[in-house]
Amino acid sequence: MSATPYPFTKQKKFNTTNTQVRGRFAPSPSGPLHFGSLFAALGSYLHAKSQNGLWFVRIEDIDTTRVQKQAREQILEALTAFGFVWDCDKQTESQLRISDQNCLTQTQRINRYQECFEYLEAQHLLYGCECTRKEIKALGGSYNGQCKNKQLDLQTHPVRIKQVNPLHSYTDLHFGLQEAPEGLSTEDYLIKRRDGLFSYQLAVVVDDIDQGITHVVRGSDIMPLTARQLTLYQQFGMTPPEFFHLPVISGQVGHKLSKQNHATPIDMKNPKPELVKALELLGLPITECSEIERKSCAKILDWAIKTVDFSRLPKGQEILI
Repeated sequence: MSATPYPFTKQKKFNTTNTQVRGRFAPSPSGPLHFGSLFAALGSYLHAKSQNGLWFVRIEDIDTTRVQKQAREQILEALTAFGFVWDCDKQTESQLRISDQNCLTQTQRINRYQECFEYLEAQHLLYGCECTRKEIKALGGSYNGQCKNKQLDLQTHPVRIKQVNPLHSYTDLHFGLQEAPEGLSTEDYLIKRRDGLFSYQLAVVVDDIDQGITHVVRGSDIMPLTARQLTLYQQFGMTPPEFFHLPVISGQVGHKLSKQNHATPIDMKNPKPELVKALELLGLPITECSEIERKSCAKILDWAIKTVDFSRLPKGQEILI
């Protein structure tokens, strides 16, 4: 047995007794929210609230190289302008600062990720890697484990996690059975980067475990990574949440709206038109919402919580606007 303490004893006990739906919206502060972000936020919000659940906002700023100044404030202001009200997670409340506005922030949790990293290390699941991106690309683009037995120092090299029992398929609540891309499901992926930053894969799984998330509702563009995350839950000995992937919003086929593509920010000064449009794309019968022109965004969301029916959501992985 490893002398390193199991890092999820409290969380495992909570998850075996919790019966409440717990969802989250986890934007990266790499720019202001755009319409695609709004659509994803609405999907996760309505999924949780329509089942009398809790809904958290978490700031995923683990990749500090992409963080833009003031983006966090812009994101929270936009959510408020569109009528969203998020809950405070009692599981992780002690980690919040007054300035956090009840939003868990990844860069405040580095010690927690290190603790979980050390647990994986003690289970002999990690190893250092000296391969460059150029070398991996020359081998076909998928890492083949060539550093696994070199015993490189974890302190001075990027660190990979062994995929000893990879998952090859899973069931999505919206899209059904999904076959994981072979390269993604079996690859020993990086869990700590060359610059010392922990990977998104580690941070998001630890965050979801710590917050007791029961349902992950997010865009289908992240769906290929789900198998990796499910395997990591398995390696931590934790039951994973259910996954519900939404279609992504695209301006043209194959080009989703994104911050990288410089998508237009949502209009905080006139939020109702975009809110109504997003609800329509989620399949809500907006024409049945009486006096919608007189309702505030918060009141429209109250109506949407009572009305949403996810069976009306389009089955394609992309919605063109």
